[in-house]
Amino acid sequence: MKKRRLGNSDLYVSEIGLGCMSLGTDYAKAENIVHEALDSGINYLDTADLYDYGQNEEIVGQAVKGRRDDVIIGSKVGNKFTPGEEGWTWDPSKKHIKEGVKSSLKRLGVDYIDLYQLHGGTIEDPVDESIQAFDELVDEGLVRAYGISSIRPNVIKQYVEKSNIVSIMMQYNALDRRPEELLNYLAEHDISVLARGPLAKGMLSSQGREKAASKAEDGYLEYSRDEVLAIAEEWPSFTDSDKNAEALALQYVLHHPAVASAVFGARTTGQLADSLTYRTAPALTNETYRKIQSLTKPLTYQKHRS
Repeated sequence: MKKRRLGNSDLYVSEIGLGCMSLGTDYAKAENIVHEALDSGINYLDTADLYDYGQNEEIVGQAVKGRRDDVIIGSKVGNKFTPGEEGWTWDPSKKHIKEGVKSSLKRLGVDYIDLYQLHGGTIEDPVDESIQAFDELVDEGLVRAYGISSIRPNVIKQYVEKSNIVSIMMQYNALDRRPEELLNYLAEHDISVLARGPLAKGMLSSQGREKAASKAEDGYLEYSRDEVLAIAEEWPSFTDSDKNAEALALQYVLHHPAVASAVFGARTTGQLADSLTYRTAPALTNETYRKIQSLTKPLTYQKHRS
């Protein structure tokens, strides 16, 4: 599996990564998916303290025992919760970030987290305080590098200008092209994108037509239901016997060099296998890339702008 450098860090992540939120709470099933992903060449596993209120980190930690050196673990902080209780509150304070990393390290059963990310962010946050917390964690050796998970342009630009982030996780797929306005800007600042949701809730997968019918009942972003259904219907026309719908969707978001990894979720080993066809699929041509762009909309973020 090819790897791409995460910003200016010493972290090299596989071009496709496993988003662990959808693994569920069946340890054996989840561990099997993680092991198959690692055996296939995937080295980036993305989790968060909030997923299943910490249980997801425990599952990931259990799955990587004995294989720590083979894995780049990404986790997130910022949502304050009490195990066993419903609900959470947003807390990007230095105190919470430094407490949160200790809890995540314990659940993961590791000595350090490769990529620690702020799990959201608003313009009203104490940004300088949050940045100080992450910088101190790097200095203390508890974190190798840090980033943010945000779709808000005004938040992203604050961190680009003020911090040492190496990555930004954003929802990005051929239907949700909103990050594209920022890709060149991020590349100029040597900051990588981790693209979550590259299959658009399965609407760009091999079951795209069925998923679109159920997931886009009220439309999707600025697309009407009929528009989503039409795109899902046409999507397979860009594939062939050597490239399935999943590989095409992953290749689309990886086309821009600012994107380091397309991070997809898998609830079953079958879904994992569908995305792993990316490894052997012929390269995406510029012609097909342009056709996809002509089929979809160049959406931009309308809120959270400077």
